[in-house]
Amino acid sequence: MADQVARESSAAFGGRPAGQPILQMRGIGKHFGAVRALNNVDFEVYPGEVVALVGDNGAGKSTLVKAISGVQPADEGEVFVNGQQVTLSSPQTSNRLGIETVYQDLALCDNLDVVSNLFLGHELNTATVLSEIEMERRSLEVLRTLDVKLPSARAIVSTLSGGQRQSIAVAKTILRNAKVVLLDEPTAALGVAQTRQVLNLIRRLREQGLGVVVISHSMADVFEVADRIIVMRLGQRVAAFDANTTTNERVIAAITGAEFGKSASNGNGVPGGK
Repeated sequence: MADQVARESSAAFGGRPAGQPILQMRGIGKHFGAVRALNNVDFEVYPGEVVALVGDNGAGKSTLVKAISGVQPADEGEVFVNGQQVTLSSPQTSNRLGIETVYQDLALCDNLDVVSNLFLGHELNTATVLSEIEMERRSLEVLRTLDVKLPSARAIVSTLSGGQRQSIAVAKTILRNAKVVLLDEPTAALGVAQTRQVLNLIRRLREQGLGVVVISHSMADVFEVADRIIVMRLGQRVAAFDANTTTNERVIAAITGAEFGKSASNGNGVPGGK
């Protein structure tokens, strides 16, 4: 019952944009034997919106992301992309629907250059010859669109900084016509300047009209780029906040469960706890 109240509350509040979500999930459940990792979770992201998905370790964030990306399909619930019901049964299915995930390991080949990494597995061919010139042209175009600064499109990835490597991983999703981009701890282990570069990149994705989901433990980064903040705890969605009107203290309270049993507010006059 409490979870239903939280979901109904977040449906009316939490800074949610008008219109149709680009990705919407309803009643998502996932279990591993007797362990219920996700319990009746609702989730949505709109075009041109950055949603931060936050919660303590074990809250269910990674499991939800794996359900969205098709790595570990949900056992229960409904999923809609642009209003059409779909089944996210595999990573290939999610990719075809325009859902791309950038994990912490970035999945880059250090011994290849930027262009080769951007088109890895999706190379352009003319007869039996790789279209190197066209791939470089498209690479430079997407890098300019995202305002990514690199020494050269032919620089070997191992020579680049952490922020530049993160930018390349994100640029790959644009080349694959992503509609929704999931970023798993995109600023983890980055310095101040590199973090700034990645946060600017997230803003660029929003400006391109993409739905962006950021999984992060850094509240400073969350409040800098997110439009909405969705909090998970113990496999449930327990609160949704408008990042422009809530406070760090309220979000932390929802993450830790400090609001449990209290008539606390989620920043919009709505109960945010279980």
